[in-house]
Amino acid sequence: MSALLRQIPANIPQDMRKIRIENSHLTELPRGSFENVSALEYLWLNFNNITVMHIKSLEYLPALKELRLQGNKLSSVPWTAFQDTPALKILDLKHNRLDVLPEHALRYLPNLTYLDLSSNQLTVISRDVFYSWPVYQRSQRAEGQIEAISNAVLALHDNPWICDCRLRGFVQFIKSVGPPIILMNSYLTCSSPKFRAGKFFHEVELNSCMKPLTSALDTNLTVPVGLNVTLTCFVQASPSPAVWWTYALKLLRPFNVSTEPISEETVRSELLIPAARPVDAGNYTCTAANFLGNTSVAITLWVGAPWASTPDPGWAPIGPPEPGAHVEVRIAKQTVYGITLEWFAAAAAEPGEIWYTLLVGRYDAAQKDAIYIGPGVNTYSVTDLLPATKYEVCVAVRNQAPRKGQCVVFVTGSDVSQLEQREKLIHIIVIVCAMVLAVPAGMYACTAEARPGCLARCPGACPRRRRGGQAQAAGSKESTLDSLPAGSEDGLCRPEGGRGGRRPPAREEPGKTRPPHRNSADLY
Repeated sequence: MSALLRQIPANIPQDMRKIRIENSHLTELPRGSFENVSALEYLWLNFNNITVMHIKSLEYLPALKELRLQGNKLSSVPWTAFQDTPALKILDLKHNRLDVLPEHALRYLPNLTYLDLSSNQLTVISRDVFYSWPVYQRSQRAEGQIEAISNAVLALHDNPWICDCRLRGFVQFIKSVGPPIILMNSYLTCSSPKFRAGKFFHEVELNSCMKPLTSALDTNLTVPVGLNVTLTCFVQASPSPAVWWTYALKLLRPFNVSTEPISEETVRSELLIPAARPVDAGNYTCTAANFLGNTSVAITLWVGAPWASTPDPGWAPIGPPEPGAHVEVRIAKQTVYGITLEWFAAAAAEPGEIWYTLLVGRYDAAQKDAIYIGPGVNTYSVTDLLPATKYEVCVAVRNQAPRKGQCVVFVTGSDVSQLEQREKLIHIIVIVCAMVLAVPAGMYACTAEARPGCLARCPGACPRRRRGGQAQAAGSKESTLDSLPAGSEDGLCRPEGGRGGRRPPAREEPGKTRPPHRNSADLY
């Protein structure tokens, strides 16, 4: 007890009848673990960490009557290993992690009188597991006879049973079971689905399993651009199916899908498409599957035009052509930066129900911007175009490819006045930059603070200063800003009439006397 054993000791005496190793950190039962103690009758290995049990771990134990493996970590048991223990009467496997009980599990336990599978992870089990148990078969053969058959205690409580059609046969078995098979706790409860959680087996009636059947209230939807769309499909199935949505053979993201049961055998699955765009149009497939098979239903989504125009890069035909549709386009008004289009359509449908697509772009562009126009609108203004540029505008019904005569090619005008102003601005900037390169720092201060009229008179008024600055720059490579004469004191840019160039009011500091001398560093 509580010994730090990692494996079964090898020096166990051969005449040992009972072995009890508990809380000793055993992790596995290897092959032939007890081959030297063939007289063993009682083996207790409770509360270890056993996770693996070899198929021949019980070899050479024909006299074993009791095996207790409570509180270990077994997720499966090699049931065929009990072929080597025909005398086994007590098998305790409670508080493990068993999640499957195969059909042949009890076939090799003919003399078992106590089986404890409680507190495991069993969810679904077939009644055939017990129908193939020799104890149950003997009880059926002896029914109505005087032959005495020993009772067998069966413990199956505290497992997370899923009460759907897969458990139907087992539930019927539990309801009908009687001596010689005795349930340790006959009140087995359901853990799922939610609407059956906590109910006892004798309170539920389970139906037969059914392959999924999918349907949709509307398999053809048309919505305007920008509207949130919810696609809904209904699935009838038992057991509850797995449901997923696909679009263009791609699995859609699950966080846009919600699936919930609305009755015992019906679930509703919804796919949300936020702010639908034309690229969202197409076929959406709702698929449901359980272990019996799978079925699907397709929902076709058409995305129409919004009431307000919505740009979308590129264009691709989505809807079928409008039969008999014909559109005439003309330019109602043209400015330097845009045009106003006007079109008339003659189609089989009512003019107030037709949607249009405008394709706008440069004439040589491979792709053009798409603008979607709602029904009842037959004019549209395109602005913010570049001047003196060749453009093409096409009007198509819905998302058809534009036909001959539905495109207009035009060239935007040239804004001469603005171009001239731009040239003048560039000319002035060039003059100022030339003066910065040619004159001393003092002259730059004058030109930067002078009005444009002063700039025009500076070349004639200050020839001596310009020549002096050039000579000084040529004569000394080590001249600095402080060594240059201050241009602000030499009456630069004196206009006719004796008035000097004014400084901006924001540069004046009232209440302070002007210093007698300012060097170039003061100007900065």
